[in-house]
Amino acid sequence: MAEPRPDHLLNYIDGHWVPSSTGAVRANLNPANTGDVIGEFAESGGKDATAAVDAAAAAHGAWDALGPIERAKVLTAAARLIEQRHDQFAEAITREQGKRLSEGQGEVSRSLAILHFTAGEARRINGITTPAEEPRTIAMTFRRPLGVVGLITPWNFPVAIPMWKVAPALVAGCTAVLKPSPLTPWTSALLVEAFADAGLPPGVLNLVQGDREPGEALVGDARVAGISFTGSLPVGQAINKAGAGRLMRTQLELGGKNALIVLADADLDAAVDAIVHGAFGQSGQRCSATSRVIVDRAIRESLLERLVPRVRAMRIGRGDQDWADIGPVVNAERMQACLDAVETAVAAGATVACGGRAAVLDTPGHFVEPTVLTDVAWDSEIAQEEVFGPVLSVIDCDGYDDAMRISNSVKYGMSGTIFTQNPSLMFQALQDFQAGMLHVNRPGVGAYSHLPHMGAKASQLGAPECSPDVWDFYTDLRSACIRY
Repeated sequence: MAEPRPDHLLNYIDGHWVPSSTGAVRANLNPANTGDVIGEFAESGGKDATAAVDAAAAAHGAWDALGPIERAKVLTAAARLIEQRHDQFAEAITREQGKRLSEGQGEVSRSLAILHFTAGEARRINGITTPAEEPRTIAMTFRRPLGVVGLITPWNFPVAIPMWKVAPALVAGCTAVLKPSPLTPWTSALLVEAFADAGLPPGVLNLVQGDREPGEALVGDARVAGISFTGSLPVGQAINKAGAGRLMRTQLELGGKNALIVLADADLDAAVDAIVHGAFGQSGQRCSATSRVIVDRAIRESLLERLVPRVRAMRIGRGDQDWADIGPVVNAERMQACLDAVETAVAAGATVACGGRAAVLDTPGHFVEPTVLTDVAWDSEIAQEEVFGPVLSVIDCDGYDDAMRISNSVKYGMSGTIFTQNPSLMFQALQDFQAGMLHVNRPGVGAYSHLPHMGAKASQLGAPECSPDVWDFYTDLRSACIRY
């Protein structure tokens, strides 16, 4: 079997690396140096997605029959291979997506934690036994795999997010078609290669490269029982609408406009550390990124005196430069969106405390200065809409109630964070945040591999990911009553 080469990436269908039916290819560029053409990859069409679903449907019966414990052995073998290839994965992430190498290494480690956790869950995909209403009868529940699933993943975590979809799909007994972002085809191919090398049977996991057309074909194929999608709100809404007529199951993780509240009694140094990490880590390209700081007016100036110099001093560079504090955004479109958002905010009355411009380096890339905006109105566009880049809005408030009102004023609800020394307000905030992942006195991004990764409101629809709750998407619950 041919191996995936970064200079010419193919689809993986029914156990073989194959070109797309269209014959078309697309260039894969390094966002930190657009003169560095990593290679080309298959620009697939609907026929390729259909062929992948054919293979997944044909493989489902035998894969289901293995049972979860045997299926998990393949995951364990894949984990060993990924551990051996750790550096290769991290370097591919950095070159293809742009994040700093240390961030790429962290992503691979997170992926392995998810893989190990999910493999362990194979022995705990439980139902229940419950008293029956009749004598000599046992009542019970158990789970069955959903079937063929489509996994549509973004570019910001090109290994971790596919992993937290692929791993539970396989353990549950589903077969899958992975359709990654066209901005990160290489890392997805490396992931699928690891599972293939670990002994995954042909057809169980298929990879279709490309953009909109294969994704739409997956959603429209009646044999696909569910779609797990991570990406923008408009695309998630379109997927949900397209599958609603046939009651297709969806798991949608969408946008975020996450707030970090700093109350008057907060540890400001700790808060600034968390803000810098949350707002500018991975160049702000996280669904859980800190994009709003809501600060009590009483300590606003003290916070800014600490925050703005820290951000202004951040060194911009390529992800493979060890000294760099922040890397590029993923492409020219994302860079322009960040710059446009700053321009719109200033026109609405915001002040640029630092940053706000494109950065020019010695290589042509998509670099945006880490930006802090002050004097931001809580209901302005920059305070309400996702930017998905290194742009932070600072919004003033008057105490806890006002801060929480502002925090909950957006349509999204991915993450919420509060800094305070008041134990009562810490726990009150956990009740009041309209968000899925909550943090107190720590950075407001991410969660552990065994905790649900999920949002509220327009940030999430369907079962969470990265926890035992994920089985609510990948399996169907059955009940049984047995007379003896």
